Amino acid sequence: MESITDSDLYLRYVLGDVPLDLIHKLPERHIRCNPFLAQYIADERFPSLACDGPFAAANLDADFVAEETARVTRGWRRLQALPMLGLTLAEYPLAVTPDEG
Repeated sequence: MESITDSDLYLRYVLGDVPLDLIHKLPERHIRCNPFLAQYIADERFPSLACDGPFAAANLDADFVAEETARVTRGWRRLQALPMLGLTLAEYPLAVTPDEG
């Protein structure tokens, strides 16, 4: 992984889906290599990505998709800002320091 801003693992950590004590034990991959999560990033700086199959956003409840899109997009934007925020690793998750940065 060239940068934390491209990291699926760190995005999931920022979102609160991965606990700090497991982050060093889990495999790393690029965000685009996880289409299930990447399909929920709605930002002009991130090329849209479709997920096929039963977990495609098009096949899911519209309210769930809207909530997940808001949550994941907010987390992705936070991930993009992390290199400039000067936070410790423990402060990365949105639940810890929930600013829009």
